[in-house]
Amino acid sequence: AERLVDRILESKKVFVAGAGRSGFMAKSFVMRMMHMGLDAYVVGETVTPSLEKEDILIIGSGSGETTSLVAMAEKATSIGAATALATIAPESTIGRLSDFTIKLPAKPKAGADSDYNTIQPMGSLFEQSLLVFYDAIVLRLMDKKGLESGVMYGRHANLE
Repeated sequence: AERLVDRILESKKVFVAGAGRSGFMAKSFVMRMMHMGLDAYVVGETVTPSLEKEDILIIGSGSGETTSLVAMAEKATSIGAATALATIAPESTIGRLSDFTIKLPAKPKAGADSDYNTIQPMGSLFEQSLLVFYDAIVLRLMDKKGLESGVMYGRHANLE
């Protein structure tokens, strides 16, 4: 994860993608990076620019096999941009395409056998783990940039 933090800081732009509830976690991560002054975007938004080779695409996917996300990882790889995956399945298609793969402790939503049991429905444990992981990355970025939370409030939305 520390190498991912360094790569984020080296990137011109940061793109984050996820499907379903993992996409909501992506939006929260991008918001915090924006608060830090990083040039960060959620994939699929109308104001998202094009990915270039100096950029990084970070994908949150429990399975690492979501068709639309696989296509994004393939496109990023063909452009020469860095790719990262936060997942339960590091050996997945997206995992094999990624420069950085982070395995999160959670149970697959399909109900497969797992070391992580939960009473929560579907992919909730992965999605919560993904949010905690993204927030941990934010804390490392803040530390490396020498930022405190109060400084970040200066970029908080004021048209609420």
